[in-house]
Amino acid sequence: MMLLAQGQMSPTQILLLIGILILLLLVVGIFVVFVVYFRYWIQSKMTGAGIGIFDLLGMTFRKVNPGVIVRSKIMAVQAGLDEQTTGITSKALEAHYLAGGNVPLVIRALIAATKAKLPLDYKLATAIDLAGRNVLEAVQTSVYPKVIDCPSKASGRDSLDGVAKNGIQLKVKARVTVRTNLRQLIGGATEETIIARVGEGIVSAIGSAETHLEVLANPDRISKAVLGRRLDSQTAFEIVSIDIADIDVGENIGARLQAEQAEADMRVARAKAEERRAMAVAAEQENLALLEENRAKVVEAEAEVPKAIAEAFHTGALGIMDYYKLRNVQADTDMRSSIARSMTAPSAAARAAAVKPGASQTTSG
Repeated sequence: MMLLAQGQMSPTQILLLIGILILLLLVVGIFVVFVVYFRYWIQSKMTGAGIGIFDLLGMTFRKVNPGVIVRSKIMAVQAGLDEQTTGITSKALEAHYLAGGNVPLVIRALIAATKAKLPLDYKLATAIDLAGRNVLEAVQTSVYPKVIDCPSKASGRDSLDGVAKNGIQLKVKARVTVRTNLRQLIGGATEETIIARVGEGIVSAIGSAETHLEVLANPDRISKAVLGRRLDSQTAFEIVSIDIADIDVGENIGARLQAEQAEADMRVARAKAEERRAMAVAAEQENLALLEENRAKVVEAEAEVPKAIAEAFHTGALGIMDYYKLRNVQADTDMRSSIARSMTAPSAAARAAAVKPGASQTTSG
């Protein structure tokens, strides 16, 4: 360095020194790369994963975690998933990692599916993972079917209620055994749809029974009816079986509805009767008003009689003898009316006297 400072080095020596420095930096870089990626490279080399040191270095530049890719590729190779048949290459794993997928979960799901001989390939597994579904859980559910309570506990209901044709309510609890349909997992309906469809089928099966005794005697008719409707269509699950866990007899819904209908009909009849009574009262009041109006007309006409008589005397149309005859007729009419009233009063008194002894006998008895 002193010689360089003093300017005593030749150009050849300067170039040689620069070359030594570059070589030294290259060696240091190689050593750093070797230290960082050696364990991943040796793991890949020993297991036949086929990931080289330059592949690991490229992953770093592409912001891919080399440890995740190496471990996932080693798992696939050790499980017998080769690149030619499955398409699981380091590039494919990197692409799924960069897309935001869970690479180790996908590899474990493929291994489980291969061991269980399920139709699941790498493209479908990555698509399921990127769709937000747990692909490993889906494979496990395909191998070990899960049981769904119907109705679900989250619904807050204890049973599914259906009414037979005889009006008796039945409360049913069912358990649906399902397994995942991997081909329809993307875009297929979830557990809630299965529960809703099974509930609808159970209520429909109960409603088609003539009596509730038929359902109690053969609960499997509900299962057969529901399974025959292909309720798992367009869902992410395949229904294995539907088991009726419990059946209880509820209320007599038919009798209650009939009683409520009879009460409603009675209220309607009462309303109509009240309407007719009001119309009758109104008609009676109208007749009374008409009667009073006619009486007023009669009184008004009677007031004109003296005027007419006076006018007749004045014009000579009525003589004195005619007037006395008219008075005699009027007196005779008044006498007959008085006699009729006097004969009617004793008859009413006799009837009242006949009623009183009978009432006294009843009271004494």
